[in-house]
Amino acid sequence: METGERINGRYKIIRSIGSGGMAKVYLARDLILERDVAVKLMAYNFHNDENSIRRFKREALATTELVHPNIVNIYDVGEDENPYIVMEYIDGMDLKQYIHDHHPIPYRKTIEIMRQILDAVSYAHQHHIIHRDIKPQNILIDHDGTVKITDFGIAVALTQNSLTQTNSLLGSVHYLSPEQARGSMATKKSDIYSLGILLFELLTGDVPFDGESAVSIALKHFQNDLPSIRTIDNRIPQPLENVVLKATAKEANQRYKTIDEMKEDLLTSLSPERASEPKFVPVDASKEETRVMQPISLPVGGGQTANVEAAVVDPKGEKNTEQTKGKKKKRRKWPWLLLLFLFLIASGVAAIGFFSRPQEVEVPSLAGLTESEAASALAERNLVIGEVTEQNSEDVEEGLVIRSSPDSGATLREEASVDLYISIGQEPFELGDYEDQGYEDVRAQLTTQGFTVESEEQNSDTIEAGNIIAQDIEAGEEVIPGDTVITFTVSTGRESFELRDLIGFSEAGVNAYVEEIGLSVSSTSEPSDEVPEGQVISQSPEPGTTVYSDSRISLVYSTGPEEVERITFDEGIIIPYEATEVEEGEETEEPVPNQIQIFIDDAEHDSDTPYEEYEITEDTPEILSFVIEEGNSASYRVERDGEVILEESGLTE
Repeated sequence: METGERINGRYKIIRSIGSGGMAKVYLARDLILERDVAVKLMAYNFHNDENSIRRFKREALATTELVHPNIVNIYDVGEDENPYIVMEYIDGMDLKQYIHDHHPIPYRKTIEIMRQILDAVSYAHQHHIIHRDIKPQNILIDHDGTVKITDFGIAVALTQNSLTQTNSLLGSVHYLSPEQARGSMATKKSDIYSLGILLFELLTGDVPFDGESAVSIALKHFQNDLPSIRTIDNRIPQPLENVVLKATAKEANQRYKTIDEMKEDLLTSLSPERASEPKFVPVDASKEETRVMQPISLPVGGGQTANVEAAVVDPKGEKNTEQTKGKKKKRRKWPWLLLLFLFLIASGVAAIGFFSRPQEVEVPSLAGLTESEAASALAERNLVIGEVTEQNSEDVEEGLVIRSSPDSGATLREEASVDLYISIGQEPFELGDYEDQGYEDVRAQLTTQGFTVESEEQNSDTIEAGNIIAQDIEAGEEVIPGDTVITFTVSTGRESFELRDLIGFSEAGVNAYVEEIGLSVSSTSEPSDEVPEGQVISQSPEPGTTVYSDSRISLVYSTGPEEVERITFDEGIIIPYEATEVEEGEETEEPVPNQIQIFIDDAEHDSDTPYEEYEITEDTPEILSFVIEEGNSASYRVERDGEVILEESGLTE
């Protein structure tokens, strides 16, 4: 797969992130859910293997039921030319790389990594799923230290080819249990053995057995003793080595009964109480009666295998078969010499088959070539063109190769055919009328078609929030999806506002505000002693209320202080004159005047300021004029020569 290609129209390839014997893994973008995912595509050499495809799909679907924090989530399973699995993308590295970068790993960190792995495998075993291919390449660790196991689905298909797919499965055979190496069915205890080998590698930085071929490594798993971890690193506590030894016992019945039993033993391996624990020694199988083992299938070329039968000899040199029962062996070494002899014969036959069969060649990169150029490139490697399929392509010019099947880099035998996919250009697409449809649904649909979809928001009084108001390309227009950016105007519903506090606003200020946000106003007026004339006294709804652009608000404006009705009335009084006494003997021609002051307290006068001042020499009538507000009263006071002579209050009309 090339960058930019899509799987099932939904998953856009970003880059390759790994490959194995049965599959290639790509980082891709889920265009519907807008998230990064890992997509695993079955390798081409399994393309026509119906058995493997059936197992691949069945086990992948079964794995979707495994929902656990330490198991990679499976999102989707499908087929688009090749079967594929879409899974959670883990941003980190596999455990093989982690061991390489961080060895030596502290013991407690090692135990924590193993705890997470054991939790995941235990959970799978509870759901009756055996991994069968536990190895550090199938274990991912993110930047936070969280461990995730993957490849439950592919492992079962690989077991059918575990020794014959030498080149691709060399990594797997390093962790293969003795019973799997002998061709027996894998069990839960086979996973326990692989976990023991994995723990060995975490502690030492390397696998216990290595060799030039998968067969030689497999033989070591059931013939050779595990190298001593403490010989490699004598600081490793004996109880921790014991976990490895018990998990990797040659006989399955001597291993841990369950993953949980192994986990419990591992978690206590550093406790002081176990510091003096002796080394675990499994029962020596050589002391038991001889058992005939299942044949080992060795590849010899031409699709044939040679079977080599191994026998375990008891201490007395007797072979437990019907033909030799009760007979004493004269030489103990001949079974092993026979094994070596047969192995050399098988290797020779394999070599003859290798040199007589067609050689393997790599498929060249054909993308971007014309069909004739592709034919020439294939002919140079003694390959031929197979089926030619024409396809629309968003990225590749018409007449050029989009891709080949198998992909470039795949290994084929000479004279094999390679299928080509030739571009016929981009397929035009007739746009529909998407007005008033849900934007997210339309976006997902068009993104799948290859469009770049953008949006801008706008309020609408008629279109429901989240639905499309308008599109910038008219319905019915034919466009090329990969070259087209379509922009939708999406409704956010009716525009809403938080109503301001308008008290004290003038009419002009109110009008500017309501015009800005589209409100309508009804208003009344009333007098106010506190609010100046022409300003808002009160409003409805209250400030802070949510209103919409077509909402109506009510305001009350001030007309200023209320004018109170005044009443004018007159009151008549007579101010008496008081003559001044004259001493005897004095005569006066004129009377001595009285000094008069009149004080009024009403709406227009106060009682401290004289209303009238004059002199009298006789009784004098006076008309007092009063002004009072409705409900109030007036009063007056007359002083003669500084003395109050007349006074009255509570005067009304």
